Amino acid sequence: MVSTTIISSVPSFVSPDEHRDLVGATPESFSDIPPVLRHKEENITVLFDPPLEHLSPGDDSKGVLYVIDSALVFMSSTGRGFQIAYPSITLHAISRTQGSDPSIYCQLDEGADEDADAVDMRELIITPQNSNSLEPIFEALSLCASLHPDPNVSEDDDFDDQVFVDTNSFQPFTGEEGEELSEVGRAALDYLESIIVDPFEHRNGVNGHVGGTEHDSSGEETRD
Repeated sequence: MVSTTIISSVPSFVSPDEHRDLVGATPESFSDIPPVLRHKEENITVLFDPPLEHLSPGDDSKGVLYVIDSALVFMSSTGRGFQIAYPSITLHAISRTQGSDPSIYCQLDEGADEDADAVDMRELIITPQNSNSLEPIFEALSLCASLHPDPNVSEDDDFDDQVFVDTNSFQPFTGEEGEELSEVGRAALDYLESIIVDPFEHRNGVNGHVGGTEHDSSGEETRD
C-alpha cells in the first residue's frame, strides 16, 4: 500500500458553497464534481518519522495544509508536497505534549511487508503556527476520514464485532455563551448520530430493559 504520494500541484477542489451549487444544477455525472475543501491552513510545518523518501527537509519546513474530501494534502513553499489517502491514516489526535508545540499527530499504515508479519507504520506530525487552528484541522480531518471507511470491515459482521461509541468520553455541546458548531462540526455530528447504535435497544428492545432489570430516570435499579 502506498499511503503517501509526492505531488507538485494541489488537486482540484471546490468550496462547500460551490459544491452545493454544482449538485443543485443536476450535472450529467456527479463523479465529475471536484471534491470539497473542508479546511485550509497556511504556515504549517510537517515532520515524518521515519523521513519520507523524495521529500527534502526544505520541502516540509513550511507550507499550506488542505483537508480535502479526497485526500489530506500538503504543499510546501518550494512547490513540492504530498497527499495522503484517508484509509491510510489509522490514527489522528491532537497532541499537547509538554516541551513541544501543539500539533496533530497521525499514524500512517504503510502496508505489510510480504516477508514479515508486522505492518510498517510511519508517524506524521502536523504543526500549525497558530495553535488555535488545531481544533478546526482535527474536526475537518475527522469528517473526511469518516467518508472513507475501512474497506476491510464487512457490513455483514456480527453485531458483537461492531464498534460502540462510549458517550462518557465526549463532552456534550451545550450551546451556552453564544457557542455554535461550525459547518464541519455540524456535518460530523450528523454523521456520528447516524452511526451510533444503542446496544441495549438492539438486543433487548426499548427502555433499557435487560434481564428483568431496568433503570428509572434517577439511575436507581428497579425489578419487575
